[in-house]
Order: sequence, then C-alpha cells, then structure tokens
Amino acid sequence: MQLPAPIKTYFEADQELVGASPIQLFTQNAIVRDEGKTHIGHDAITAWWIAAKAKYQHKAEPCELSYEPHAIHVRAKVTGQFPGSPALLTFAFQLEDERIAILEITA
Repeated sequence: MQLPAPIKTYFEADQELVGASPIQLFTQNAIVRDEGKTHIGHDAITAWWIAAKAKYQHKAEPCELSYEPHAIHVRAKVTGQFPGSPALLTFAFQLEDERIAILEITA
C-alpha cells in the first residue's frame, strides 16, 4: 500500500507509545476530530496526541487505502488498552501542501 508521505509518516510515528507528537506533519491551523471532540492548532493537537497515547497505549496499522472526493481514507487496525481492542477505525485525511490540514478518526 502506497501511502502519501505525510500519512505514512503519521502512522510511523503512531507506532511509538511515548514521545513527541508528529506535529510537524500538521498545518498551523490543522483540525483533528476524534471521540466526538475537535482539536484545532498545534498546541491542541499535541495535547490530544499525548493524552490519547497515555490513556490508550495504542498503535494503528494501516490495512486499506481509498481516495474519496475530499479526503484520503485509511482503514487501520488499532490495538491498545481500550474495550473492543483491536478495532478497525477510519482515518480521513485532508492534505494541504504535503501537510495534514484535517484528520477525522471514526469507527
């Protein structure tokens, strides 16, 4: 599966259970939607990344890739410390100038 560079790097960073967020992959005013919450900008996205990693100790392994009209969808098998693990989740990425502008994670 040939993932676009910023998406590939996002999932590579996701393999680490601790460490810095891959914030350099996101635009300055990027938006992340996950678990019914919206996180806007570098500070909020960094806080979301660190909190989620600490809480769930999860890793996502891409399984499928599809190009939709307004987003690149990646289905990934997510394993971690949460009920129902492993779970298949959809990561919908919108890119802007080779960076992530919007990321929405859904079941």
